[in-house]
Amino acid sequence: MSEKKHHREKAPHPHQAKAAPHVKAPVPQLFTKENYTWMIGGIVIIAIGMFLMSGGKNPANQFDQKLVYSTTRITIAPFLICLGLGVEIVALFKKPKA
Repeated sequence: MSEKKHHREKAPHPHQAKAAPHVKAPVPQLFTKENYTWMIGGIVIIAIGMFLMSGGKNPANQFDQKLVYSTTRITIAPFLICLGLGVEIVALFKKPKA
């Protein structure tokens, strides 16, 4: 036998074949401009509801039942907040026009 070492080149592993240049495929947008418009509208409606719920200020050591339990605070403001959350749900699930 010969004392020469036979150098055998290793075949590349099938998963490590020639590295192809990284070409990123365009990622489709999750939301469109229309979705973002709906989202901003929902945020504005929620903010208005929060502002209305904060209401007036009672003087120190005095309780004014008309300010605390006003229709604006206990009816209109919560309705606006729920409406705003509904608009946000619509904004999230609205499909883009094809």
